[in-house]
Amino acid sequence: MRISAIRARLAALGALPLHQERVLRDWVQGAAHERGRRPASDFLPKPVRAALPALDAELAALVRLVSRHPAADGSERLLLALGDGQMVETVLLPRDGVCVSSQVGCAVGCRFCMTGRDGLLRQVTSGEIVAQVVLARARRPVKKVVFMGMGEPSHNLDNVMEAIELLGTEAGIAHKNLVFSTVGDLRAFERLAEARVRPALALSLHSTRAALRAELLPRAPQLEPRDLAEHGERYARLSGYPVQYQWTLLEGVNDGPEELDGIVELLRGKYAILNMIPYNTVPELAYRRPSWERARDIAAGLRARGVLTTLRDSAGQEVDGGCGQLRARAQPARRIPLRQA
Repeated sequence: MRISAIRARLAALGALPLHQERVLRDWVQGAAHERGRRPASDFLPKPVRAALPALDAELAALVRLVSRHPAADGSERLLLALGDGQMVETVLLPRDGVCVSSQVGCAVGCRFCMTGRDGLLRQVTSGEIVAQVVLARARRPVKKVVFMGMGEPSHNLDNVMEAIELLGTEAGIAHKNLVFSTVGDLRAFERLAEARVRPALALSLHSTRAALRAELLPRAPQLEPRDLAEHGERYARLSGYPVQYQWTLLEGVNDGPEELDGIVELLRGKYAILNMIPYNTVPELAYRRPSWERARDIAAGLRARGVLTTLRDSAGQEVDGGCGQLRARAQPARRIPLRQA
């Protein structure tokens, strides 16, 4: 179910835009939002009021909690079932954040990622994306939404941008706290620049060497790292938010002196933050996680050379919950026709 389809359905019942916004706002903000407010029955058209119980039931059924995996850092990985039985992962993050999935599987096929091993199974609709946030809000406060879960958001632009617009207008979430994470796609840069709600941007970099980046991200658009950074810098200046460059730190692969020199050359002076994340080891894959001491030294060295660098752990280490692992253990691949709505 897409947000646009919900709006069309409400409009057919006589709901004006302000009525549609009220229904959607009540959904995305949850029960706490209702306290102290006039009941919807005071002003919604009668056909809309009559249809609300059925609509509420459909919205509640968009995602269903299958299992939860809390971690000592305050994060909690959730395995969620969609209406057709496919599964995605959502992560409740420390400090009131949630990481949502935009696809079942992924077509990019990053070598170090479990999600893309089965390819892309189907798109997640805008309603299913927002439903992940609604479910998260039922468990704890949510003030930040990052599109860094399963899937490549730029490959599902219509649904992702529709979800971002609703979250940025009706969910009470600051635009800078909506984070669109992508490997880099020219269509995404164009769409983000024109959007009513412009989210913060995170770009998956992982290497400053074009050949190595192409090897690690085999089906990402073949943009040179320098070109990727130029697109990112333009959007950062347009949106007013620094670009977050994502760097999964792989022992012996992208943690050497040549890469660190490349990072300094590429990012020093840019409106940017480098988020360095030691790899969340997947037993089935050959890549390994460097020691925390080594990662800390790398981050400190980059900061000393003028690159704003954060070092953070990937949620779910102790539950073996790197993105895609929970789904892979719970559900064998089941390829079905792709659909947009």
